[in-house]
Amino acid sequence: MGGCFSKPKPVEVKIEVVIPEKERSKEEMSPNGKASPLIYKVNGTARHYHLEEHSIASNPYHNPKDVVEASVCHVKDLENGQMREVDLGCGKALLIKESGEFHAVGHKCPHYGAPLVKGVLSKGRVRCPWHGACFNIGTGDIEDFPGLDSLPRFQVKIEKEKVYIRASKQALQTQRRTKMMAKCISLSNYNLSSTNVLIIGAGAAGLVCAETLRQEGFSDRIVMCTMDRHLPYDRPKLSKSMDSHPEQIALRPKEFFCTYDIEVLTEMQVAAVDVKSKIAVFKDGFKMEYNKLLIATGNTPKTLSCKGKEMENVFNIRTPEDANRVVKLATSKNVVIVGASFLGMEVAAYLAERAHSVSLVELEHVPFKKFFGERVGRAVMKMFENNRVKFYMQTEVSELREQEGKLKEVVLKSGKVLRADVCVVGVGAVPATGFLKQSGINIDSKGFIVVNKMMQTNIPGVFAAGDAVTFPLALRNNKKVNVPHWQMAHMHGRIAALNMLAHGTEISTVPYLWTAMFGKSIRYAGHGEGFDDVVIQGDLDELKFVAFYTKSDEVVAVASMNYDPIVSKVAEVLAAGRTIRKRDVELFVRHGKTGDMSWLTGKGT
Repeated sequence: MGGCFSKPKPVEVKIEVVIPEKERSKEEMSPNGKASPLIYKVNGTARHYHLEEHSIASNPYHNPKDVVEASVCHVKDLENGQMREVDLGCGKALLIKESGEFHAVGHKCPHYGAPLVKGVLSKGRVRCPWHGACFNIGTGDIEDFPGLDSLPRFQVKIEKEKVYIRASKQALQTQRRTKMMAKCISLSNYNLSSTNVLIIGAGAAGLVCAETLRQEGFSDRIVMCTMDRHLPYDRPKLSKSMDSHPEQIALRPKEFFCTYDIEVLTEMQVAAVDVKSKIAVFKDGFKMEYNKLLIATGNTPKTLSCKGKEMENVFNIRTPEDANRVVKLATSKNVVIVGASFLGMEVAAYLAERAHSVSLVELEHVPFKKFFGERVGRAVMKMFENNRVKFYMQTEVSELREQEGKLKEVVLKSGKVLRADVCVVGVGAVPATGFLKQSGINIDSKGFIVVNKMMQTNIPGVFAAGDAVTFPLALRNNKKVNVPHWQMAHMHGRIAALNMLAHGTEISTVPYLWTAMFGKSIRYAGHGEGFDDVVIQGDLDELKFVAFYTKSDEVVAVASMNYDPIVSKVAEVLAAGRTIRKRDVELFVRHGKTGDMSWLTGKGT
């Protein structure tokens, strides 16, 4: 068994809890002026935890040398609803004016560093223009994903009609803030084979669940287990940045897990779950009791069914090692990619300049047809062809041939034979839920775990999140859907954690994804499954466009390339529960930039 922690020995109780300021302020003070103890009930047993006995300083900047204060503008320089990036000399901040009040927060999205001044401001939050993460302008807290960290918040004051910002130099430089969490100095006295919260899976959903529990003050044992050999990492980069090493794409460093007592058991596979006894049985026979369970196992890639599928140099990209090895083997060699999926297309784009040749085999006649539609799919296909990627459409692989034990050729059902030193398979995936078949947990005909709006399964105390679930999507009238997006996994994890703590929080978010190819990104928001028409504004040949996906008279999704921040604008409209009508976007397209855009500003339907 591997992991951040080996199997620990039971130790005496010694716990320090660091509670978010908003929670501290709620605590009643005892007559002697010291904070009253917090009481948590764990497994029915009341445990008392005392806060650190020091006063809460009114000045958040403990080191005066770390503080900078600067005049950044006149009060009349900004209108309501405007944002401005301002320079404080040793770093920048985002100044915002909304409802007559000024706010200042970090100017870069902590996820990938997008300039938030180019994002969308709406009702007290700013949405990232690149990937849709949302931040509260008053607190800097992250409210929608992707990403783990919040924005630093800076003090704003008005003197003689001038706006001043007071900020920590360190915060200006880092442009991120990790929310305060409950913190255990040492593990509480526990049975080795028992935990309060067990999280199966260490992807985005599992990690956000664990972090949210700690942020909400939960200070009992949390164990995450994963079949992977690594701590949680940025999985989308496996196909977008294939030569990244595990430590480069880690979501949190090892020290983070140790500091906040989040145990991660790596290379550990759960073989079965007994929901009556609340026991998870591992493949090696080890058993662990739990009080609350989150299942976030993601999916398992499909494999080819043809002859030769098991030979060397045939890959599913599942780990950083897989991605690294493909890059190494593909350099100056012949690569065949099976499946024009997001993974297949991103891998093809990444290898196009490195390999001698890249061939892509796909059953459909246009890539992304079901997701982006035929016209957008053809435009993307043309971009790939202009970058030396050769497509073999409306066919599939019949055989993989070897020479001296290694891949040599890929034979297609059309009769074409392709030279191949490396083959990457990206033909879809199935939910990794086979170990739950006899558990009593409700699983649908496709293998997805069925959950409600609070990410609860049909079994009390058992939650599920991420790519392996179907859940009610408010955007589509609570239709049960599967949304295998990185952003959605984050939100699932947060909602599951809040409801483990009995908050009664329902999921309400707009799906948001992106794909990156040849230095260009397609952004997408909504849920376009079953769309019946696509309304396009812009120039597909120039790869500068926005596509609105409609069903009957309603816009259900939007995609764009080189058209920021329109996808984030549409996401905000949909998040507010407003409907965008097909006739509105058709009018917008017909009149171009002069068209009526009230449907984007909230003044329309």
